[in-house]
Amino acid sequence: MTIQFNDETFRDDYTFTNSERAIKRFPFPFHEDSYMYSVNMEQHQGGPEGSIYEKRFDVDEHYISEMKDRALVLDEDPLRCQSLPHMTLAGWDLLELIMVSKSEDYPDLFELHRDGNNWHWINKPLGIEQKFVFMDESTLPYGPMEYITRQTQGDFALLDQRDENLWMDAGTVTTQADWSLDFDIGMNFFEWHAPVPLAAEMGVFKRALKFLLNIQQGMPARRLNWTMTVNPLLDTSPENYHKWGVQKTTLTPENVGQKQYLRVELQTFFRLPRSNGMVFPIRCYLISLEDLVTIPKWGRRLHRVIRDVPEELATYKGFIDNRPLIVDYLSKFDDGAPTSDGVWPD
Repeated sequence: MTIQFNDETFRDDYTFTNSERAIKRFPFPFHEDSYMYSVNMEQHQGGPEGSIYEKRFDVDEHYISEMKDRALVLDEDPLRCQSLPHMTLAGWDLLELIMVSKSEDYPDLFELHRDGNNWHWINKPLGIEQKFVFMDESTLPYGPMEYITRQTQGDFALLDQRDENLWMDAGTVTTQADWSLDFDIGMNFFEWHAPVPLAAEMGVFKRALKFLLNIQQGMPARRLNWTMTVNPLLDTSPENYHKWGVQKTTLTPENVGQKQYLRVELQTFFRLPRSNGMVFPIRCYLISLEDLVTIPKWGRRLHRVIRDVPEELATYKGFIDNRPLIVDYLSKFDDGAPTSDGVWPD
């Protein structure tokens, strides 16, 4: 299927929109009418045709606009992309993974031609054509991790595995849900997850780390995470909280359907071949409540989840102050009927 790329913004005038197709393939994260943390890992070996799970790295109608937004963020704050010296090899691993995946999964949009270490990369949507020598940084305009993540939707944490732990030692992070690469770089798995309420006591992180440490090359995994944001913001970083935090005060009963967004992350995990590190892509999808409730099952279920989620989680997920407004809006789309199992629309 040919992708029609949107010309849209994720800041200022917020012209972001979801097509009907984008709404139907949105990664709704709730498989039942209540929510509590779970590891919820599964194999990332494709998925239903047309879904966000079908390809290794999903490319959709927002691709070009998201890459423009990333470039703006990196121009304003270069520290959103960092790599400790020992992570260069993992950066080349990531470049190869993405280039090979995209050229195989979207051959009409991306091409990769390889003659030994002489590579030729063509990115048609962004109008990029680059000949370079694989493993020679001097032949690229940026380091390998930054070069390829400037062309790939989602954030990327590059993790070094040592001492039976994972360490966030490199990354490109411009669309995060209120956490900072500059603060977290060099931390281990438990340290960077320390702010998350309740989960540590439940043993969620110990189980998750055990699973991740055993991921093998060619056997990637995935999970969903979620939060809420006012307006279709990609950059909800702590560095810019003074810009976006105040927007939470702009909701009214009249505009909550248009301005309140469910923000879902598709988190995937790939073992890297040369470095034995791991890459943790975090792809953000946004949907307004107004669009979400066009899927009746989702409208019913989201009302019940938001209404009943514990206060600590409502605070952490960013909507505690606006919960009454959100619940009141969603209640209009909940007729009390039972919902079917799983996340897919009926």
